[in-house]
Amino acid sequence: MKSHRPTVADLLSMKGKRQLTMLRVETLDEAEAAEAAGIDLVSVPPALLGPEFREVAPTCFAFPGLEYGDYVTAEDYMRAAFKALKAGGDAVYCAAGVSTVRRMREEGIPVCGHVGLIPSKATWTGGFRAVGKTAASALEIWRQVKALEEAGAFAAEIEVVPGGVAGAISARTSMLMLSMGAGSGCDAQYLFAADVLGSNRGHVPRHAKTYRNFAAEYDRLQRERIAAFSEFAEDVRSGRYPQEGHLVGIDGAELRAFLAELERGQSPDGLRGRGCLV
Repeated sequence: MKSHRPTVADLLSMKGKRQLTMLRVETLDEAEAAEAAGIDLVSVPPALLGPEFREVAPTCFAFPGLEYGDYVTAEDYMRAAFKALKAGGDAVYCAAGVSTVRRMREEGIPVCGHVGLIPSKATWTGGFRAVGKTAASALEIWRQVKALEEAGAFAAEIEVVPGGVAGAISARTSMLMLSMGAGSGCDAQYLFAADVLGSNRGHVPRHAKTYRNFAAEYDRLQRERIAAFSEFAEDVRSGRYPQEGHLVGIDGAELRAFLAELERGQSPDGLRGRGCLV
């Protein structure tokens, strides 16, 4: 198990030595589970970061994602990156152009780029499909990797690329290559927690491996939730709720005195000074 959170230098020193593990987590529960399971790297929404995140995941190296399109200029990205790092992130994921990557690297911000299938730019590569299946396409991925490397990125996600292509590229770059459906020749294997847990109700990508069936458990819990609410409503309608044990008590003498005052029609001021059990 890890004893401390790795630095960028630590991660780069591991290149080619062992496969790292990486998950996309979106809740504190998932982050805590990743920490307990010994996951090396996590991708997170920036909003998840903060003291609570670091309390449950003290040794996971965290990549907050700067979503493409949410920012425009390099200054926008840098402002968001510094905020994310201050909140507990270790590096930032950024699918912006190399000029933005270079500008952030000049300020010492560790940047992870993205090549292959880039969902926010998938229109340029034919939609949500594998990339790099021809020599020309594979060479374009290699060109993008070298451009990111020269701009100062220390890592890049490589998504849905043939394993032979991704492995050859990983062996020829100093960057950490994070494989999402790109084979074991890269430096880390990256999956979404939603796919691993089986909580994803939409399309499950071919590269994903599902280890649990959380969707079925959520369905069971929803049925139990509806049943509990229905039983509560029926108890209210039938008078079974509330019962004596659900109520605040009052001394019998105090209650009789209160009711007597009400019967006489006196003002509530007449009850001032009398003790009342609550």
